[in-house]
Amino acid sequence: MSPVTSLQLFTVREALEADLNATLAEVAKRGFTATEAYNFVGNAEALAAALKANGLVAPTGHAFLASTSFVNPDGSSSTVPVPTPDEVFDAAETLGMTIVIDPYTHPTRWQTREQVEQTAELLNAAAEIAEGRGLRVGYHNHGHELEANIDGQTGLELLASLLDPRVVLEVDLYWAARAGVDPVALVERLGSRVVAVHVKDGTLDAEAIKAYPPADQVPAGEGVVPLAQAIAALPGLEYAIVEFDHFNGDLFDAIETSREFLDGDNA
Repeated sequence: MSPVTSLQLFTVREALEADLNATLAEVAKRGFTATEAYNFVGNAEALAAALKANGLVAPTGHAFLASTSFVNPDGSSSTVPVPTPDEVFDAAETLGMTIVIDPYTHPTRWQTREQVEQTAELLNAAAEIAEGRGLRVGYHNHGHELEANIDGQTGLELLASLLDPRVVLEVDLYWAARAGVDPVALVERLGSRVVAVHVKDGTLDAEAIKAYPPADQVPAGEGVVPLAQAIAALPGLEYAIVEFDHFNGDLFDAIETSREFLDGDNA
């Protein structure tokens, strides 16, 4: 069974802030039927209504479950408190979500085994609460979890070994490659715990990746990240989610090209 093709709405965040309904209408026009929400707790009802009006669903979403305050996309700290797990799961139910995925934890929390153990404990506790509400919990990586080497393995793989079986993983294939890890070998090692991937491509140009947001990202299939091979290595994959942190060009054309790569429209 093929994974559901989806779009991480963080990709079109500026357009969403300007006009929620028009942006989701354009997402649907580009052939998407599923999305992945982000920072959805404060606007769950409005987002749910707009998704429904445009024939879209949000089976997965990103929300912090193992941090006490928001971590900015560039990895910097903030003092803004995050919602409680119950508040997150209330909003997830409003949206008809099935998996709530922690987007990342601060890079400084990947220095020691004890730190990773603490993150695992927090995710495991969230999974216990989520199960009682018919939800699953997951974790999404950036580069720092894979750049960390603890006890001879990457931080992400150490985390996976400490997680309750109920906690799943969403592997960002671009960030894995960016960290110098072979995405295909990584997902093969992580196995069936990986239920979703972020389908994100890039040139990995040494100069372009120095910027944040990264300046090398391109539509799926046009870069050097082995996306197709990684997806093929996960026969039980549930969601293949298009995402861009940044794109120098027509963003909606880029997400449509990426969807076509996944759905085989040009085959």
